[in-house]
Amino acid sequence: MIDPEVLQRLSATLEERKGASPDSSYVSSLYAKGTDAICKKVAEEAAESIMAAKDGDLRHIVYEVTDLWFHSLVLLAHFGLSADDVLTEMRRREGISGIEEKKARKS
Repeated sequence: MIDPEVLQRLSATLEERKGASPDSSYVSSLYAKGTDAICKKVAEEAAESIMAAKDGDLRHIVYEVTDLWFHSLVLLAHFGLSADDVLTEMRRREGISGIEEKKARKS
């Protein structure tokens, strides 16, 4: 089960890094490079997650998905969002058929 507190702590740290010098941390340097660089990292980690899954290496899948989640959280923070926003949406969708949820988006 996901520990929402670890996601919330990480979101808080990512928010703090926004005001830091790009030389002070990896995340600060990503923020300084802007949306395109952050999106590129998310895409890169998604591709690496897919490759790990195709290889069937369970440990590597977890490692790459962790990187994907991390960079996705950086992307969220870049736009003033957080893990809480995603968790709220997950709660909203809980128990709703994926087919029904997609139909509702088109309305």
